[in-house]
Amino acid sequence: MKTKFSLLLMLFFSICAFAQQIEISGIVTTESDGMPLPGANVLVQGTSRGTTTDFDGKFTIKVTSGERVEFSYIGLETQVIVIENQTELTIILKDDVASLNEVVVIGYGTQKKEDLTGAITTVKSDDIEKTPNSNVMQSLQGKVAGVQITSSGSPGGSPNVRVRGVNSYLAGNNPLYVVDGMFYDNIDFLDSSQIETISVLKDASSIAIFGQRGVNGVIIVETKNGKLEQKPVFTYTGYSGFQNAQNVVKMANAEQFVTMAYESGSQADIEFVENAIQRYGRSRVNPNIPDVNTDWYKEVLRVAPITSHGIGVTGGTENTTYGVNANYFSQDGILDMKNEYERFNIQSNVEIKLSDRITVGTNAIFSNATQYNPENGAWFQAYFAVPILPVYDYVNTEADPIAFSDATALGYRGSQNPFPAMTFNDNQVKTRKVLASMFLEVDIITDKLKFKTAYSHDYSTVSERNVRLPFFISENSQRETSSIRRAELKFSNQLWDNTLTFKDSFGNHNVTVIAGTSYRDDQFNTFSATGNDVQGIGLESSWYLNFADPTTFSNQVNEIGDRFYSFALFGRLEYSYKDKYLLNATLRHEGDGRFPKKLWETTPSVGLGWVISKEDFFEENNLFNFLKLRASWGKLANGSLGGSTGTRTVSQVVTDIGDIPTNGILTTNTFQNLRREILEEMNFGISSRLFDNKLSLELDYYIRDTENLVLPREVPITAEVVNDNIGEMRNQGLEIAANWSQTINDNWSFSIGGNIATLKNEVTQINSEQGYFDTGSAEFRQRLIVGEPVNAFFGWEVAGVYQNDEQIASSATAQCELTENNNELVPGDFIYKDQNNDGKIDADDRVVLGSYLPTFNYGGNINVAYKNFDFSVAISGQTGNSILNRKRGEVIFTNDTNVDAEFAINRWHGEGTTNSFPSSEGRRKAWNQKMSSFFVEDGAYFRVQNIQLGYRIPSSSFKGKFSPDVKVTLTAERPITIFDYNGFNPEVANGVDRQTYPVPAVYTLGVNIKI
Repeated sequence: MKTKFSLLLMLFFSICAFAQQIEISGIVTTESDGMPLPGANVLVQGTSRGTTTDFDGKFTIKVTSGERVEFSYIGLETQVIVIENQTELTIILKDDVASLNEVVVIGYGTQKKEDLTGAITTVKSDDIEKTPNSNVMQSLQGKVAGVQITSSGSPGGSPNVRVRGVNSYLAGNNPLYVVDGMFYDNIDFLDSSQIETISVLKDASSIAIFGQRGVNGVIIVETKNGKLEQKPVFTYTGYSGFQNAQNVVKMANAEQFVTMAYESGSQADIEFVENAIQRYGRSRVNPNIPDVNTDWYKEVLRVAPITSHGIGVTGGTENTTYGVNANYFSQDGILDMKNEYERFNIQSNVEIKLSDRITVGTNAIFSNATQYNPENGAWFQAYFAVPILPVYDYVNTEADPIAFSDATALGYRGSQNPFPAMTFNDNQVKTRKVLASMFLEVDIITDKLKFKTAYSHDYSTVSERNVRLPFFISENSQRETSSIRRAELKFSNQLWDNTLTFKDSFGNHNVTVIAGTSYRDDQFNTFSATGNDVQGIGLESSWYLNFADPTTFSNQVNEIGDRFYSFALFGRLEYSYKDKYLLNATLRHEGDGRFPKKLWETTPSVGLGWVISKEDFFEENNLFNFLKLRASWGKLANGSLGGSTGTRTVSQVVTDIGDIPTNGILTTNTFQNLRREILEEMNFGISSRLFDNKLSLELDYYIRDTENLVLPREVPITAEVVNDNIGEMRNQGLEIAANWSQTINDNWSFSIGGNIATLKNEVTQINSEQGYFDTGSAEFRQRLIVGEPVNAFFGWEVAGVYQNDEQIASSATAQCELTENNNELVPGDFIYKDQNNDGKIDADDRVVLGSYLPTFNYGGNINVAYKNFDFSVAISGQTGNSILNRKRGEVIFTNDTNVDAEFAINRWHGEGTTNSFPSSEGRRKAWNQKMSSFFVEDGAYFRVQNIQLGYRIPSSSFKGKFSPDVKVTLTAERPITIFDYNGFNPEVANGVDRQTYPVPAVYTLGVNIKI
């Protein structure tokens, strides 16, 4: 009887408990901006039941009355609600200063931002996805203080990325990219919709654990993955739009060009104009000019489409998380030829908890890209092509297969027309990448001691096919024999890391110790062959080497390969006392077989932090919610340059000594045995949050020295040049980043932020007799000088233009030029500044004219949200850098070319007309063609980087079981750029503009769907 009664009682309570289970729903938002919070975790405490919020921050979950439901999101305070009779909840999560930084990914682990002692900036997915581009790094332009990103306009092109300036003269200055633990030199295979966060590690203390590959900064990329107990979430992210050239350079039109030709006094140029009139007729508007007025930039440019489509699914079970994404990206170039880029990606992340102590995971990426490279010489030719020449010349009946025009028909020395090169060249590059990693993690002592082994392999193949088709335009513009070049490049980079991590807390002490090893195996192989006279060249099916004349392969077959290894031991100590006194110390001992002169290099670093806001005397503060002082020091080794290369030779020579022929031996030594360049850096920083956490402020000041700087050294007697560790260089700067976020009411919220960064770069030591090195070319000189920026532009300073004969007669330098060089200066010629006041203009009067490195970078953003609408504007800019307008300067090589409209309008053509530009005649004189400040222009710019308007369509707007969350966006990328430089844009990576691909504005319509 008792047994039956017990069973009935248990059944009664079970029924009651079941009856009390209810379904609750609601929305999770953030206090800082009032925006819905997608991806927040909703978990019934003490159970495995949970879910995540959808695209609109909404959730639905079944609970039992009395249970506690936990709402959490990384960087926000966790909130727990006890369920009684509620069915609708509105959860507002506050910023949590302490937990805000738990998501910061550092080398071989994570760390609370509160505990960071180095300079690290993190950018989240919302900001990354706003930029329509083939390379995700473009999305960081203007967003991270101290990071300069120079855009690439070419389809599939990667931007130039510099973290805190340049650290080497000869080695590359690109950062290391770490994607889900895998190391790469480029991340052109990633799609922005796959990215969760990008963290930029800038100072030596943060970078030190990565060793010599991280010397130029480290970019850590975390891709999207599912969460435990998360139902599958399907997403589609796509956009489509067009690209349009901005700030197109205005060239002299036909009337301006003809006017300058007559003003020049050149009978040859006047004859060329008359030849054009005879060939193409006279203009009806002005009968003194030909009936041709070609805007060559307008002819070579086009509006180009861009599109991207990505689908993915993320989710998780009790022991597994997964994420799978696929993306298709297509971009045509604005150069009107076969110039395009197409890429298909598949990515997957899987983590499995095999037991309470063992976790395994794998990450795989497959990328297949096809790129048709542009003929960049077209930009150069379009600049110089005369406007009295048409694109097509139907009088030229001998042209085959297309009747393109040719300037030699008018008497000019070059063909000038860029279209033959654009039409009869096909440059295809196919890149396939298989990137895979796997790891095994074992908790040896639960929550205290953990071992992890991780292996990654980056295998890439690049297939190049360059086809040159035959054509005939004129005797000076033709290609009689076709040719094809095929090249196969293979790259294999393997990395095997093993780490042991100990973590413990006792009393007021928190300790984390990491010890590990890293093994690297890099190898590459390239094979190329070129054949001529391809049979059936008109068909793409014949574009293979077996269709070429086999007798033409001689001396056109090449193969090269290399392989090297490195091994490192490293360790890191993270210690905090009362969460306010912080220590972070790293030591790495790395060996590299390429440097036999010093095989092993040991690089230490240390970082200190003091969280002042946790001191007792700070508790009553009404201004700061959080305040931390940071200081770090560290050394890094640069292994980008090979250590040992070259040969030694000995030969017999005969030379005259005292007019007597004498036999001797000449030793030729091109052997170089380098040590690694060593970077040493100090960083001082402040991290703070103010005014109820509405304002965040980060400030860093750094001094970075490069020792053992590798520079070219001239060998005495032989005049040969070898590389040697004979210099030093310094970068120093200040970085400030601030952001204010505030919710005004239930409908309105906003945030506004900005960052600035200064940079002073200078060469501090050169161990050579002359104390400097000339770089660039003889006509466009650059120079490395102690106390000046690296590769500074070097030449004469223009002080004005001679206006009349009296001014010339009274000029000591003009009269000296006449007497010593028999060069008579006339009105319209430049006046150069006599720097040493010796009464003459010579090489000693040359000075530094500027640097390609900006001294000041800035960026900013404004975000406004109203109900389901959001609007954002981002800006960026830089000052303090110069650009060598080499296009304008290359008139030194030929005079019979066009000139830009700015020159034509502002040329000297009479006393008082200008004091900045030479005359039409003077433009053609060697005196005015010297490397001077006239050709070095200001590279400063201000840009509206991105404008986006978005509208969220709530899932409640749709009917059906699977109601999607939808967001529609209108985006304008780089719609406005303001600058003074006479070019398409001022973004020139090395500061020398000869044939730089213009960076277009991009306008897109996008859709994000989440189910």
